[in-house]
Amino acid sequence: MRDHHGHPHHHDHPHDHPHDHTHEATPSAEAFAEATDLTVPDRELSPSGLARRTFLRSAGLLGAGAAASAVFAGPAAADGPKDRDGEDDRNRDDYLWLSGDHHIHTQYSPDAQYRVDDQVRHANQYGLDWMVITDHGSVAHAKLGVEKVNPDIVAARQTYDTLVFQGLEWNIPAAEHGTVFVAPSRNEVSLLKQFENGYDGTVNGAGSSTPTNEALAIAGIKFLGEQVRNGVVADALMLANHPARKGIDSPHEFRNWRDADPTIAVGMEGAPGHQAAGIKAPSGPGGGRGEYNFSPNPDSFAGYPLASYRTWGGFDWFTATVGGLWDSLLAEGKAWWITSNSDSHKIYADWAKNPVNNVQDAPWDAQGDTFNNFGRYGDPVYAGGIQTGYSDFWPGYYSRTHVGSTRRDYRAVMQGIRAGRIWVAHGDLIAGLDARVAVKGDRRPGATLGGTLAVREGDRAVLTVTIALATRSNFAQFRPKLNRVDLVQGDITGPAADRDVFTTPSTKVVRSWDTSTNSGSVTLTYDLGKVDRPYYVRLRGTDANRTAVGFLGAGVDPVGPAMDVVGDADPWADLWFYSNPIFVVPTRRS
Repeated sequence: MRDHHGHPHHHDHPHDHPHDHTHEATPSAEAFAEATDLTVPDRELSPSGLARRTFLRSAGLLGAGAAASAVFAGPAAADGPKDRDGEDDRNRDDYLWLSGDHHIHTQYSPDAQYRVDDQVRHANQYGLDWMVITDHGSVAHAKLGVEKVNPDIVAARQTYDTLVFQGLEWNIPAAEHGTVFVAPSRNEVSLLKQFENGYDGTVNGAGSSTPTNEALAIAGIKFLGEQVRNGVVADALMLANHPARKGIDSPHEFRNWRDADPTIAVGMEGAPGHQAAGIKAPSGPGGGRGEYNFSPNPDSFAGYPLASYRTWGGFDWFTATVGGLWDSLLAEGKAWWITSNSDSHKIYADWAKNPVNNVQDAPWDAQGDTFNNFGRYGDPVYAGGIQTGYSDFWPGYYSRTHVGSTRRDYRAVMQGIRAGRIWVAHGDLIAGLDARVAVKGDRRPGATLGGTLAVREGDRAVLTVTIALATRSNFAQFRPKLNRVDLVQGDITGPAADRDVFTTPSTKVVRSWDTSTNSGSVTLTYDLGKVDRPYYVRLRGTDANRTAVGFLGAGVDPVGPAMDVVGDADPWADLWFYSNPIFVVPTRRS
């Protein structure tokens, strides 16, 4: 989305910005700038600069090989590394923002019911450009379903203009679930089948939280990377699903997955699916929004508070908490992105049901076929009434992941996800988002979501955000109103000494804008001051219907999302959008 001239602008040029009064970088900032300037050889570095470079290099955060995975990639790489197609993404301002969903189930899952065509037809109707079919990993799926679903996916590709990926929902060994998907090819089925049989936690009895099972998860991610590098498939990605729901994804596991192969393990659901689950009974299921109504179990990470087992404004606690786990990863300079999906199994207020009520060994036809021996259920049947106990929305109906893509094709979407060019929204709260950090006075567009702006030490950086506001009704038949936008900023301090840390002290909301009187579009600017240290910025916005002081206190997040109430959480009355970050790194002046 380009800037819309003539619409109301908000400008913020703080005169008391602490950077404005600092004419020389601090010693630590000098060391960062010196260490990350790869034009300076090791032998010419100061002792502090050499120590910093050695530290960053050992952590995998420095050098050409780290360009896809870290923000400390040196000036040239930070300006815009080439993607896997060799295409230079430097300073592009013409991305196609394609909306999608990477977490969708069909009759090939033991707890779902719809045909592939049902899901794709509705996703297409509700405006999705891309989607991933992710039936649950299981013995039946690995043996039968992963092959049998493929002709249905191929048929959908030929019928609809929505891009349809084949993937699966991986039972991550020792952890929760994750989406794994690959670029379409003649090897997509065989690769997914090999991965599921070799590395799925359920198939291999590796669900408990043990070091051996954690190692199997790491091996699975590395396997996917090897298959891409060997040309078996053109691309593959993994994203963690509903990560805080049961507390079994420990902080060090996120770090281990990402570090195993940063080109494969790239992020997590910032907001889970099942967003209708909290609608109050009898009108709805009366459960936890996102089906986040769990408590700690023996495999849960002991350090997580009880609050982490609930959603906050529909978003996972790891994402919704300013200064929390997501920010702790970003503060290390890790490229770790968030998404938002439907997790569509059974649609709230639908009239259909599974033909055998999801009993896996119950025959659904005269030949005695069952889910366990056939790999799927029969087609859904009329339920005889509206099903208000279902928890989900159709793909694209409520939740969307918007990806900045260079082209409208499979590999470009995957590259956009890997690059972090992503913003997410519920209930069509906004129609578009463009965020850029640029050097003040430089006419080039600068770095966008997921990108890194390399700035000469002491130059000023400016954030410009243009938001297209909703101009038409969403699928609940009202036009949502964006009433506030928040800017979150945090320092990048390098790898954490404790790999189980899930907070970072410097990250906080630094600016909020009231957008309640705007219409059409709104442009917000913020002078970030002189760049003397590496940091990142990210955005969120809300209809402001439900807010509360953030989990880490008013000094960090004075007006954040409120914890969702189990049994009474109307998803349409509490809407938010979140962006992925933009990184800013100082470079040494020549």
